[in-house]
Amino acid sequence: MSERFQQVAVLGMGTMGSGIAQLCAQAGCETTVLDVDDGALVRGRERMASFLAEGVRRGKVTDEEREAALARVRGTTDVSELAGAELVIEAATEDRALKLELLRRVAGAVGEQAVIASNTSAIPITELAAALPRPERVAGLHFFNPAPLMPLVEVVEAVRTDAATSAALEAFATRLGKRPIVTKDRPGFLLNRLLMPYLNQAVHDFDDGLAAADDIDAAVELGLGYPMGPLKLLDLIGLDTHRHATAAAWEQTRDPHLVPPALLARMVAAGRLGRKTGGGFYAGSGR
Repeated sequence: MSERFQQVAVLGMGTMGSGIAQLCAQAGCETTVLDVDDGALVRGRERMASFLAEGVRRGKVTDEEREAALARVRGTTDVSELAGAELVIEAATEDRALKLELLRRVAGAVGEQAVIASNTSAIPITELAAALPRPERVAGLHFFNPAPLMPLVEVVEAVRTDAATSAALEAFATRLGKRPIVTKDRPGFLLNRLLMPYLNQAVHDFDDGLAAADDIDAAVELGLGYPMGPLKLLDLIGLDTHRHATAAAWEQTRDPHLVPPALLARMVAAGRLGRKTGGGFYAGSGR
């Protein structure tokens, strides 16, 4: 079933969408990316070109492979141009109403056999699937940032996702060069369910004055062998992004380990979001 995913549509040309589109194109798929304006499509294509050029510089991609991948990607603002898509991967902004409206429009444009997958990290896949005409062909396909580099993909089974859809997405992720893991549709899925309490605890320890930011990170990096400490990782992810994700998971579970730390709310209110604003737990671009 996965080998028929030759025509792929990606919804959203932001950081995640452009990275996912690049992966699909590099795997040989004809890839159409939908976004709301031409400017976003241009910026996303520039992001892909830059990423692929860096791959050439590092010897990971040839010039021919770079050119072929870019040639397989086209952008559009017209939903009707997705009609031939066999697989749709939604990577739009983490806004429930926006995703639901977009997925309904796209489901009406693609064929009945198309599989629809969402890259959401916070919205229940079962809720998205219930709004669509063929929920058995809907699942989560959760990539991690940056999508071209991070080797893990979560295949998220909603309540009505059928076995064929799950198997097809697992095989497709493997085809993209990823290591898929299959998880049920629970708040945070699997990785974030493990990650969020760990990051929250590091914030609490910092806020309590237990240790300085660089010492907290050094403890994890040097003592546990992690490549990046929790506060550096939060600066990279974005404090607002983590706060939104953990708040959504807490609202669904009331798990006390998922309550967003109060310090995060204060830092977000002050505009200290991490690297994207030039400062979070670390000044400048982080460490």
